[in-house]
Amino acid sequence: MTERNDNDAAARRDFLRMSGVGAAVAAGVAATATLSAQQAAAQAPAGSTLRTVLNRGRLVVGTGSTNAPWHFEDDRGQLTGMDIAVARILARGLFDDPTKVEFVRQEPAARIPNITTGKVDIVIQFMTMSPARAQLVNFSRPYYIEGVALLTSSRGKLKTHKELLDAGRSARASVLQNVDADKLVAKALPTATVLQLDTQANVIQALDSGRVDAAVVDLSTVGWLVKRNPDKYLDSGFHYETMLYGAAMRQGDLDWSRFVDTCLNVNMHGHQTDLYDKALDEFFGAKPPRRTPGFPNI
Repeated sequence: MTERNDNDAAARRDFLRMSGVGAAVAAGVAATATLSAQQAAAQAPAGSTLRTVLNRGRLVVGTGSTNAPWHFEDDRGQLTGMDIAVARILARGLFDDPTKVEFVRQEPAARIPNITTGKVDIVIQFMTMSPARAQLVNFSRPYYIEGVALLTSSRGKLKTHKELLDAGRSARASVLQNVDADKLVAKALPTATVLQLDTQANVIQALDSGRVDAAVVDLSTVGWLVKRNPDKYLDSGFHYETMLYGAAMRQGDLDWSRFVDTCLNVNMHGHQTDLYDKALDEFFGAKPPRRTPGFPNI
């Protein structure tokens, strides 16, 4: 027992004497010596979703299929989108294989029921985090901060937020019909003329036809449209009204929720950022802030 303690202490001293680069390399090597899925499952409590998922060999995810850029079908009928990418990030963390996911397509109203009844292991479906919902499910750390933005046209006279502001009452903005729609627009364009429309498609069509100078839509929608149609659409540069999107899980399962948070942190801020960064660029035309070693900013 004494010899083992002495060896451990010597090893710690040797590690502390290593240079910063040497320590980081050693830590990276140690990180590769991970447990197999079977070994990891044996460590989790019998009732843990983590153990259930590892034993099953695949992750079951509730999501949608009709809302680009979050979850939609590609030309081959396969699900894709930012929510789908997050699911694959978790599958890689579980099995070192991002394809080991079974997607359960569901309507937004089924998100919480399918979690609480155990139909799915996790819901990843552009779900806005709120204290009311957190009384029913556990949320992961946020994987995206949604907001409101102003989409403008490359053919329009008013392209930037400053130009829209300077235009005053002559600036026209379309927005989805809602009791607070006028107030929402006023936070960005206090004196603009507001056109409320019944669908998001019509909100954007009003911009396409020149009926308005800006469409007030989700920031993710602006990123998606500008990425795919850079000659047609522009981001005015003004974003506001933040909302947090997180994955939802069953309450009372600490091992599972902590695993999901750890996996997202590693993929958003750690040493495995490739899948997350690729999805940000593909679906939003965005890049994350530069990640700098040192004080954790997560």
